[in-house]
Amino acid sequence: MRTFAINALIALGLILSPLAITGCDTVEEEKKVEVKDDGTVVKEKTKTTENADGSVTKTEEKKVDKP
Repeated sequence: MRTFAINALIALGLILSPLAITGCDTVEEEKKVEVKDDGTVVKEKTKTTENADGSVTKTEEKKVDKP
C-alpha cells in the first residue's frame, strides 16, 4: 500500500509538471513596502500575468504588520 501511494504521488507530479512550466507568463510585478511613523509596516504586491489562452489576470495583495 505504501509503495502504491508513493508511485501515485510521483506519477501525479510528472503529469502536472508541464502545466506548471507552461501555465502563464508574468508580465509585470511590483512590490511596495511602506513603514509608517508608528512602526506599522504595509506591504503591497501587484502581479499581472498573461495566461496561455491570451487572457490577462491581475493579482493584488496587501499585508499590514502592526507592532
